[in-house]
Amino acid sequence: MSLATILLIILVLAVLGVIPAWPHSREWGYLPSGILGLIVVIILVMFLTGRL
Repeated sequence: MSLATILLIILVLAVLGVIPAWPHSREWGYLPSGILGLIVVIILVMFLTGRL
């Protein structure tokens, strides 16, 4: 498996994890999806600069 495939699998699992479907996570607000967005931006910048 290449590194890009592993990162894609991790991102898909992270997207499923930030969906506020459970009662205890509904009051978290935008924090989980904001962190996921930051990770996606970092990976995108690394990919565009050629360090990934």
